[in-house]
Amino acid sequence: MLERPSSDSSAAPPDDASGNATSPKTLVSAAYQRLRRDIIEGRLAPGAKLRVEHLKDEYGVGAGTLREALALLVSDALVVARGQRGFHVKPISIEDFHDITRTRILLECEALRQSIEFGDDVWEGRVVAAFHRLDRIEQRLASSPPDDFDEWEDRNREYHQALISGCRSPWIRHFLGILYQQAERYRRLVITRKPIPRDLHGEHRAILDATLAHDSGVACKLLAEHISMTYEAVKQLPETLFSE
Repeated sequence: MLERPSSDSSAAPPDDASGNATSPKTLVSAAYQRLRRDIIEGRLAPGAKLRVEHLKDEYGVGAGTLREALALLVSDALVVARGQRGFHVKPISIEDFHDITRTRILLECEALRQSIEFGDDVWEGRVVAAFHRLDRIEQRLASSPPDDFDEWEDRNREYHQALISGCRSPWIRHFLGILYQQAERYRRLVITRKPIPRDLHGEHRAILDATLAHDSGVACKLLAEHISMTYEAVKQLPETLFSE
């Protein structure tokens, strides 16, 4: 996350609940995290105008702090700045997710191929451990998806990161991190609404087995199908979810 000095004009930062002064940097970070969560979870709808004069009171920060938080979200491509029209939540669309999906498949399959070629025992152990943590949450996800989504998202990200952690290209891993984050809003829609029947655990297990067998051809094929399945699920969602 980019860091910028706060531009709030207050003479002294407010105190937190413990009575300690809260630094401007901490205020920006907290506002950024709250705004990001509200965008990801849809409380701030795709395409919605983000009016600083209204949001600063809702989020309990100054206008300068809020603008800095919004600027960080612009760098995350979750918010767009439209000149004199101010800030808006970035819209979502089938076309956008198709581009994300296609690019992610190209990069993540290459990263997995490199990991299988160059990964050592430590890498394999990392993959197995990440799968185990993901497996535990996926067993609970079926019964309470809204409550467990955030934990599932963390475990799913850790698993995919572990799979490609043997890749020797830092740039590929960097761009995959961006793509994964961009897909989060779409994944939440799919996981919480379940537009098509799907065995996520089975998909993850099959990728793991092929990876540990060092069969890069099968592993990459399964990974591509796994990523594509989310796109196919998104296509079944109501069009109203994608209107600006």
